[in-house]
Amino acid sequence: MTATVAGVIVAAGNSSRLGSDKIWVELDGEPVLGWSVRQFHDADVVDRLVVVVAAAAVARARHLARAMGIEAVVVQGGERRRDSVLAGLDAAGDAEWVVIHDGARPFVSCELIESGLAAARETGAAIAALPVVDTIKAVENGRVAGSPPRSALWAAQTPQVFRRSLLLEAHSRIKGDATDDATLVETLGVEVRVFPGAHGNIKITIAEDLELAELMATTRVRRGLGGRASVGGRG
Repeated sequence: MTATVAGVIVAAGNSSRLGSDKIWVELDGEPVLGWSVRQFHDADVVDRLVVVVAAAAVARARHLARAMGIEAVVVQGGERRRDSVLAGLDAAGDAEWVVIHDGARPFVSCELIESGLAAARETGAAIAALPVVDTIKAVENGRVAGSPPRSALWAAQTPQVFRRSLLLEAHSRIKGDATDDATLVETLGVEVRVFPGAHGNIKITIAEDLELAELMATTRVRRGLGGRASVGGRG
């Protein structure tokens, strides 16, 4: 049966700002990567799950999925984030839609995945985002160069959802690097819709993020919202 929707979890970064491989840090007994893998597996709208990791972590990620009882295609990522996403797109086969998610965001919800897919169906592209609450300053050489209006600023998250053929076209036509997939699609002139992200959908980047994630994980498990005892993420 053709997989209509493929979830692509990208976790091939080097965690340079944290100093250790964050996707294997355990949150209440389960690796960071395992949290998002479980949510994508549990999302009714996802037909195929692809996990993209660094070359050295492929065997370990496959072991993790097996230990969790989850069927996932695990592939090696590339040097840049966009290279890893492209590897995930290739592994997604002939899926019509792809839901791209950062593996360092462990608290994605099934509801976010479903909302993203619904929003993307309107134009072929949609991203989770939240309105910026802080005043933002443009800074050049240590001096304020401008103050963009806060009302127009949103902080992008993942998941980001695209018609697979559209994202493949963006990767083919747009060269250079990009910090997210929406940037590539925007360059094509395609309208990218925004759907509400979640404050709990944090990205683990620095040590303080990890401390917050550990607290959130413990709280979520106590409330029955996710996570499980150790699933044997070593391998």
